[in-house]
Amino acid sequence: MKRSSTKQIHVGDVAVGGDAPVSVQSMTTTKTADVDATLAQVYGLRGAGADIVRITCNDVEAAQGLAEIVPRSPVPIIADIHFQYRLALAALEAGVDGLRLNPGNIRKPAHIKAVAAAAADRGVPIRIGVNAGSLDKDLLDKYGSPVPQALVDSALAEVRLLEDAGFTDIKISVKHSHVPSMVESYRLLSAAVDHPLHLGVTEAGPPPAGLMKSVAGIATLLLEGIGDTIRFSLTADPVEEAEAGRRLLEQLGLRERTTLDLIACPSCGRAEVDVVAVATAAQEALESEGLPIQVAVMGCVVNGPGEAREADIGIAAGKGRGHLFIKGQVVRVVPEAEMVEALLDEARRLADEGVEARLAAADGVADELARETAAELLAAQGDINHSAEARSRVREVIEGE
Repeated sequence: MKRSSTKQIHVGDVAVGGDAPVSVQSMTTTKTADVDATLAQVYGLRGAGADIVRITCNDVEAAQGLAEIVPRSPVPIIADIHFQYRLALAALEAGVDGLRLNPGNIRKPAHIKAVAAAAADRGVPIRIGVNAGSLDKDLLDKYGSPVPQALVDSALAEVRLLEDAGFTDIKISVKHSHVPSMVESYRLLSAAVDHPLHLGVTEAGPPPAGLMKSVAGIATLLLEGIGDTIRFSLTADPVEEAEAGRRLLEQLGLRERTTLDLIACPSCGRAEVDVVAVATAAQEALESEGLPIQVAVMGCVVNGPGEAREADIGIAAGKGRGHLFIKGQVVRVVPEAEMVEALLDEARRLADEGVEARLAAADGVADELARETAAELLAAQGDINHSAEARSRVREVIEGE
């Protein structure tokens, strides 16, 4: 996909915008003054795939906590600021890598300039964070509700406040809890500015509904080339936010896979095993290994290896046996009871040795045995898809008058 052209800024050592990879963000839920608890959560978020972590800075103790957290953090830290410009200055003094604030909330031009000057001196960017729930009263009076254009007007007004202060190291978000409004807001904003954009559906709620709303909004925009950094705002452990963000980017091909991608057939009358049970057991076993591969679990050997030939590795069931395949080629046949164990073993070998080496080590008769089993199943079960009949009917429609 072609991404919209935006300026590039740096949050610590993480580039945002331009040709940089789309980054994942999340936010801690601990009290910032509790340094050890906050750092533990930051490390957990990094392990789950977060590139950047935001931490609230709402009082003096929080700012002091940041002074201890920042030098020990494995990722860049953004301070979340509301209203009090001195807390923004204190967070900068603590060494944070970014600020999230709305200049309009600071109000006084002299205070805005003070924050902008301090941030510029340190090379620290500022994210303007506009939310549907916190729009200026004048804009609500003008538009009647937080419609997309109202959010964009608010963001542009905030941008002007920073630009008037001589500050341009900016990224912007215009979050809404209503997915269509969120999508339209970012489309309008993307057409109006070249600053990098931070995507998110605000107040998405707990999973699974919160996940679906976030994916619907964020993925839509990313597929249109809009967005430089993302956050899933879930009512859940923030580690779930980071994991979801990372997985989404991997599924869209915007980040290299670092996690397991397990695909499975929906099952049918031909299935020789409980596909749901096998897939669940395989996912649990493989996720514990942290292998960044695509794995397929298929219910039968008739269609499985062919349908999932793009998977790195997979297994298909047939007459009490599991047919283990790599890139569509069956390499081993194992007893049904050992399918998950064999899949895990071969996945480890694949990760260590690579595809070509494992294909070279394949059992020479495994592929032929799989074809024989498929033929036996077709003979025993018949063509449950009635392919020949369906083809005939389609031909009749084409050739009929």
